[in-house]
Amino acid sequence: MGRKHHPRRGSLQFWPHKRSKKHCARVRTWATVKENKLLGFLGYKVGMTHLLVKDNNPNSHLKDRDIFTPVTVIECPPMKVYSIRYYLENEDNDQEIVSEVFSKKVDKELKRKITASKKDNKAPEKFDRVTATVYSQVSKTGIGKKKPDLIEVGIGGNDLQVLSEYALTLLDKEIKISEVFKDSQFVDVHSLTKGKGFTGVIKKYGAKRLNHKSEKKIRGIGTLGAWTPSTVPYTAAQPGKWGYHLRTVYNKTSVKVGNKPEEINPKGGFVRYGLVKNDYMLIKGSVPGASKRPVTITEAIRIKNKMYDQEIKYVSLESKQG
Repeated sequence: MGRKHHPRRGSLQFWPHKRSKKHCARVRTWATVKENKLLGFLGYKVGMTHLLVKDNNPNSHLKDRDIFTPVTVIECPPMKVYSIRYYLENEDNDQEIVSEVFSKKVDKELKRKITASKKDNKAPEKFDRVTATVYSQVSKTGIGKKKPDLIEVGIGGNDLQVLSEYALTLLDKEIKISEVFKDSQFVDVHSLTKGKGFTGVIKKYGAKRLNHKSEKKIRGIGTLGAWTPSTVPYTAAQPGKWGYHLRTVYNKTSVKVGNKPEEINPKGGFVRYGLVKNDYMLIKGSVPGASKRPVTITEAIRIKNKMYDQEIKYVSLESKQG
């Protein structure tokens, strides 16, 4: 007799299960912020360490006690703005680019990524949205990568004209992480998970092994679907590539934004990364992806709780080499 309850294998929350097209995470929704500033920053995942942080929440039963807190270190070398994009909504309620103002001074490393435009455009009179195309200075890190990563970042502000004037001042300037984020702040983290390669349905979907007397296979599913209609449903668990998916983690805590790498560098450097050489951010908990992978940090769009100051008492500098 068959089982009465048989839930499906694998979640349909993320579909399809395929690899991401780009190495940098794309952000589709930006927070609404009154202040004129960039709403995101591009960093590189270093690794993890731990802190002792004083609990300043007056409603906590651990109030004024030091709490063991694991954190992820994100190295954030200064970014530069490549262009300012202006969007206008068309009759189909879709936004399309009407003008793009390019920077006149770009790094030579950017030529490894794209062919820099030499057009001399100006800001249009009518537009509905303004964004900035920024690129990282990854060559300033120690990961051995020269080709910068390029992403599009939203800009905060209510008045479009003031926002446009502010955006144009960002051209030909270096932008630091301290100008975008601060300590004790909620942020959203967008990154690509680790790639697992070709896997079966047991590892990919969590299906159970078949009976040991099953015909042809054991580490698989019993059927791909009904005889009629003779079509394999898209929800059927099948083997294939798994991992390297775009994932967003909401409401992560920015414990600290620092500019002194010696305060967090362990003895011998971080495993599979080395020493941090630029500004950094400590994010509470884990972050998707492997070390050296680009991580897009943005303003939080789903803030529900109140944030209390994160007072750091101790930072682990012990060697993480195995």
